[in-house]
This record gives sequence, structure tokens and C-alpha cells, in this order.
Amino acid sequence: MEAALLWFVSIFLSRVNTVLSQDATNFKPPHILFILADDLGWSDVGFHGSVIETPNIDKLARQGVILDNYYVQPLCTPTRSALMTGRYPIHTGLQHGVIHPDNPYGLPLEYSILPQELKKVGYATHLVGKWHLGFYKWPYIPTKRGFDTAFGFWDGSENHYSHSVEGFLDFHDGEEPSRTWNGTYATYAYMQRAERIVRSHDPAKPLFLYMAFQNVHSPVQAPQKYVDKYKFIEDNVRRTYAGMVDILDEAVGNLTRMFQEAGLWDDTLVIFSTDNGGLPDSGGYNWPLRGTKHTVWEGGARGTAFVYGNLLKQTGVRSKELMHVTDWYPTLIKLAGGSFDPINPKPVDGFDVWETISTGKSSPRKELVINIDSSEGASLRVGDMKILLNVPNVTWYKPPELEKSFNIKHEHQKQSGADYSRERLNSGLLTYQQSAPIQVALYNITADPNEHNDLSNSSKYLDVVAKLKKRMVYYVKSMVQPLNKPSDPQARVFAEKNGCWGPWQ
Repeated sequence: MEAALLWFVSIFLSRVNTVLSQDATNFKPPHILFILADDLGWSDVGFHGSVIETPNIDKLARQGVILDNYYVQPLCTPTRSALMTGRYPIHTGLQHGVIHPDNPYGLPLEYSILPQELKKVGYATHLVGKWHLGFYKWPYIPTKRGFDTAFGFWDGSENHYSHSVEGFLDFHDGEEPSRTWNGTYATYAYMQRAERIVRSHDPAKPLFLYMAFQNVHSPVQAPQKYVDKYKFIEDNVRRTYAGMVDILDEAVGNLTRMFQEAGLWDDTLVIFSTDNGGLPDSGGYNWPLRGTKHTVWEGGARGTAFVYGNLLKQTGVRSKELMHVTDWYPTLIKLAGGSFDPINPKPVDGFDVWETISTGKSSPRKELVINIDSSEGASLRVGDMKILLNVPNVTWYKPPELEKSFNIKHEHQKQSGADYSRERLNSGLLTYQQSAPIQVALYNITADPNEHNDLSNSSKYLDVVAKLKKRMVYYVKSMVQPLNKPSDPQARVFAEKNGCWGPWQ
């Protein structure tokens, strides 16, 4: 009997090993299309109820997994750093503001970022669109950090037609300035480059295409035919912004077509995310969430996102599981068959959430730091509860087409495509009025996602406040100092000499 049992076990294990061996041999890493929208508001896509038409985005979202409990950072540079490294910005020094074109710092070079890790397992890697992680020295530009090609701009807030910011061109093809696109709306240029990449790609090689769109970031500009679709929106900025969302959606449809025609679509995993919430001054809204870009309220950090692809075991669902932008780093690297050092130079803050997305399994993430910063304040989410400390008292902003009273001023946007001054960008909250900062607030986000009912003064929740404050202290102790440095005059000397921004040190 014992001999027979041993024989059965040995045969069973042999068959299991054979299956595992076959699975390893047949493993085919997916193509990855990561679409990052810029400043897209929570309430500005169809699947969140917007009047702005996004049929291509909505189709993919509804046939995939919509992420309803997914967080990003409140600003562009911090979110991009978190995506690329899997670390909170408080651990990389990019937690404060954004990088301007004359700032002499960038995402630290000691981090092996997402495209570098994907290249190790055979991926072709391409960036089309926005970098915004520093370029003051050559080693910081995208083609020195794992991208085979990079087409677009290196900083932020560029004019969509002239591709300039603060008086100088910021549009690059690889290491060289790209000067032939003046007058072409940036999204059109990006689509031409994306089509060239996709059509020339060998399907046998896995592809990572990072489509970091410029839309819908200010300056608020769009071709008139897209704006005219929204004549029923009386507010000019909001109407133009709607046109910007519309052309973004068209581009998503074009990407779908490109991948299908190239025979890549069935093996492609699509991730769609915004980098932060919308900004009412620029036409973007997060209604009914509270707050805006630049803030750690839900409107600044709850991200519009979904995942689509044949790899998903569940589709047509909304995931309520807690996720964060840092999670893409370990999730995509492991899905691609790669590995990474989880502790050097700083421990990875992201979790592998593939099973959560694909099968509905509970998220391994139980808490997340939204940010800790001198201007935004601090916010931490643990389970259902979210604490905010020393934050601007920001209200709720309803899209103007939903109400007649519209209290956001747009004087600075009267001229088509007017750029924000750096002072306005640095101030963060632009034109809306603020009262005194809120020292402590506590919300049950599951029950109260729109942050109406502050529980911090309730005797029932005093212990929760104390516990979350203690947990916040833990993260404060782990912080590194912000890398921010004053503007370097030599950056403008270089720009004036060459007619464009570029590495100057």
C-alpha cells in the first residue's frame, strides 16, 4: 500500500512539474500600453457620468476593470516619479511641487525605473508625450533612462501648438530638439509617432508604449471642431476643455485601431490613468469629490483609471479595492516576467495587485500615503479611514454645465492658450478663495467618499485619530528632504543660445 502511494505521488508530482515547465516555456509577456492623461478630472469621462463624450475610453473601461478606489499624487511630477519607481515621492525627494525647465534636479539616477526593468526582460520601450522628471543633465533624459525612443516634451505646461514653455521650445525627438511641428496640435503629432512605432514593431517582441498625453493640461487649447461639439456649455474655458477631452478620447480610439491593425491588440494590456485630479481654473472638475489638483482631498488624488485586456480573468466590473500608482511598478514588472530589487536604494512602496485586478482578490494594500508636504499638508488612508493634517480648506466644484452659478474666475484665460505664470502654478490653488487651513480632519471614505462628514471631533473616533497620527509619524520619519533647488540662470542662457530647453550642466 505504501509503495503504491509513493508511486502515485511521484507520478502526480512529475505531471505537475511537466505542466509548470510547459507554462514557463509557453509564457508570453504581454504588450503594455500605458495611457497617462494629464490633469483629467474625475467627473470628465463618460463612465463617471460626464456630459463630455468619451465613447472610446468608456468602451475599454466597461469591457475591462474600472478602478474606483485608485490613488495618484496631487501633481504631475510626483505621480510620474511614483509610477516609474514604485516609491512614494516622500521617499525619492519629489514630493514638493513640480520640476520647472530651469530647475537643476530630477528623478534620482540610483533608481532603476520601469522601462529599464522591462528592457531587462526583452521589451522594446517607447515614450510618446510628457516626461517631466528632469533634464538638467544628459543622464536624466528619457532615452538615457530605459526608453529606446522618446518623442515629446521634457517639462510641463507647453503650448499645444508652438510646443514652447516660458518662451522657448520644449519638444524633443530622442536627444534632439524637434523643430518641424510648430502649428501642429501636439496630440496629432503624438499619434503620428505612435502609429510609426506600432506599425514597425515586431509582434514577437514585447512592446511597452508609454503614451503620456499632454491633454488635458493647460494651456486650454483645442482645434475648433472639437470645441464646437460642446456649444451647450456656456463657459468658454470649460467648453474648450471639453474639446481637449474629446480629442484625447479620439486618440485612444486611434491607438486601439493601430494595435488591432498591427496584430498586437489581442496580446496587449491597456492601463489608463490620470496623473492627478482636474483643476477648475483650467476647466477640469472632480465633482462630486471634494477638492482639486494640488490638494490631498479626494478630488486631487482619487484617480480616474481602468485596465483592459484579454489577460483579465474578470471583465465588466468595478473594483473597490485599494490601489495606488506605485503599484504599477511591481505589478507590471512581475507580469512581464521580470524581477527587481525590493529594498535598494529605498524599499518599494508598491504592491503587486495583478490578482486583485484580474480576479477580484482582496488587495494586498491596506494603507497609502497620499502625500506629506509643506504646501499641500499631509494625508494618509488606512482601510476605510482617511486623515488630513494642516490642509487647505478646499470646497466642492461642480461643472458649470450642471449649475448656473459659476464662481471660478477665468480672467487669465481670456486670451486663447494663455499660459499660467510660474507664480500661479507654484501657489497651487490659483484663483479660488481659501479660508484658514484645516488642522485635523477624519473621514470614512468608504461611507463618505465626497468628504462631507468630518469625524475628527467625535469622541467615538478620537482613538482612530490618535492611531492615524501615530502612523503618520512613522512615515514622516522615513521621508527624505525634497530635492527642489532654485532656478539656475544657466538654463536660460542655454535656451537663449539654442532656441530650446535642454541639458545645460
